[in-house]
Amino acid sequence: MNLIRNYRNWRSYRQTINELSRLSNRELTDLGINRAEIPYVARKTA
Repeated sequence: MNLIRNYRNWRSYRQTINELSRLSNRELTDLGINRAEIPYVARKTA
């Protein structure tokens, strides 16, 4: 079960990274995020 949970967390992390990376700098700024913070924000969501 732990393996499945870890995999789901990793998938959620990667999906968040991909979605945020597609946004423009302006859109990220509107969300209060800069590009360097994307991995940190993604880790919080997983």
